[in-house]
Order: sequence, then structure tokens, then C-alpha cells
Amino acid sequence: MSVTSNAQTPIRLGTRRSALARAQSGHVAAALSEVAGRPVELVPIVSEGDTNRASLSEIGGMGVFATALREALLRGECDLLVHSLKDLPTAVPDALRIAAIPPRADARDVAVTRDGRPLHELPAGATVGTGSPRRISQVRIRAPHARAIDIRGNVDSRLARVSSGELDAVILAAAGLSRLDGDPLGPLHAEPLGLAEWPTAPGQGALAVETVADAPEDLLAALAALDDEATRIAVTAERATLAGLEAGCQAPMAVHAQVEGEALRVRAVVYAPADGWRIGVDVTEPLNGGYIHQNGSGNGADAAGGADPIAAARTIGLSVARRLLERGAADLIPRDHSR
Repeated sequence: MSVTSNAQTPIRLGTRRSALARAQSGHVAAALSEVAGRPVELVPIVSEGDTNRASLSEIGGMGVFATALREALLRGECDLLVHSLKDLPTAVPDALRIAAIPPRADARDVAVTRDGRPLHELPAGATVGTGSPRRISQVRIRAPHARAIDIRGNVDSRLARVSSGELDAVILAAAGLSRLDGDPLGPLHAEPLGLAEWPTAPGQGALAVETVADAPEDLLAALAALDDEATRIAVTAERATLAGLEAGCQAPMAVHAQVEGEALRVRAVVYAPADGWRIGVDVTEPLNGGYIHQNGSGNGADAAGGADPIAAARTIGLSVARRLLERGAADLIPRDHSR
């Protein structure tokens, strides 16, 4: 596909200024330029999340990274945005649309240490840095003798705190490390944390390309060529689970969905803040309609919701949230009515 109108006019892609944001925006820019036949230029934008060093839970959760970007897009300062989907609130403003979700990268977390010691073998009193309530809860389960430290900062600064000995480990997204140029780890060691026992945030590893709802048709057509249906199906279910829980991006919950043939498997966990208690649901649902089969129970109850796989994924995600709430998840998570 080639977009021929205004062939020499650059497409302006708004991005945060961090090295990771610019790297992942650069990947999308290169792919979009090839499809559209037009240059794509990055427009750096500063968000509150980049300048306010308070804990994310104190300044509004991960949505603080998206607000300034979206405001710039609506003012016409750029033509589109690239977000880490896990940082994006589940409610998309009417004036905007997620026009593309490219193929997902590695959705796992990694534990980064100086010597390669597995997370569960860290000694008593070892310090593990992360700013995520979900990861803090998971660290307490995997390494109960370690101490989780609430930290902020870009990837480089977090890795530096391990290299210097200030922290014994940090928990990072594998996708973020893979998208950075060069060798961000250097002499440090990364232990991949399997999704079966360490599920991650809704949308982790995926990017969202957002533009205005009434964007030019040629731009929308070019962005549609970047969209990956399997990724969109999976993250739609994950974000629907988060929305159904009425929980913000900083809730201590994890959910991972994966297309398996013509079905979708969703595994979700809500964690207690301190004591290691957790509530989990694991379901597999046909995407062409049918009934949810809850693994291990054999009880089918809820209709999947039509032949549209995106609509079915959303229904599945909401059903997973309902099952979690029925099991007591509401007692473990803060409710967020500003999604």
C-alpha cells in the first residue's frame, strides 16, 4: 500500500523524550514511513510523569504519561502518538482512536541482578526495585525474604542502581530492554520470569498507535497496515479485564491473554497488597462464539458474544473480571472511576 497525497509532507509522531519512548516510536516511525511512502518525524513532548518524581500511585498512575501527549495531539501539534499500551488508561476519549496495535514483543518481566542469582534465591534483606504495586506483590511471593523498594526513573537509571550496589535487583519489562539500542544490560544479568507464574500488566509488550478520530483516510489506511489482529484480540481482553474490575493501571493485578488457534486463553490474578493472598482465574474461550470453559472445572456458563473476535475478546475480558469480583477481588484493589 502506498499513500500518495502530500508525499513529501512529514507525518508528525508525538513521543515522550525518554530513550525507551523514542526507541519504540522510532520503530513505528520506520514501519509507517515504509507503508505510507512519506517521511515520519518525531515530535518530543514532556508529560507530568517525566517531570514529577513522586510515586506513580500518588500522581495518578500510569495515565500521567498519556495526558500531555493526548493534549498535544488534540491541539494539532502532531498527527499521531505511540504509547506503551500498558501505560494507557482503558477509556479512550471519543475524539481519539487507537488506529494500530503492532505485533506484540515479549510480554514477560525480567529480574535484573549483578551476578545472575535467581530472584527466589536472593538472601534475606536483599533489595528489589520496582514502582509497580503488582510487581511488589509478586516479589513478596517469589522472594519473601527480600525487600521491595518503590523506585522511579528510566531504564538506565534503574540499571545503574543495581550496578552500583544500591539495589540487589530491579524488575523491568523484557520488551523495553529489547527495544533499546545497543546492550542496555552490559555486565548485568536478566532472569526472564515466566508468564504462567508471573503474569504481567494488561497490554505489556504491546504498543498503541493513537490518532484523532477524524484523521485523514490515507493516514488511517497506512496505520491499518501496521495492525496485528492477534495482538489486538489479546490486549482487548486484557484491558477489558482491567476495565471490568474498575481498577486503574496501578492496581495490583496481572492478566495475560493469548490466541490459541480459534480460541483465546486468559489468565488473570489479583494480588493482596501485603500478605501474599491472591485470586486467580484461567479461562479458554472460542473466539467465534460459544461458551467459556474454566480450566479444571468443566463448567461452561457465559456466551462469548458474537462472531467478531474483537467483540468476543472484550466480552471474555469482562467475564474474567466478573469472575474475579465474585471471588472477592474487590476487597484487594482500589477502584478507579476515572479510567
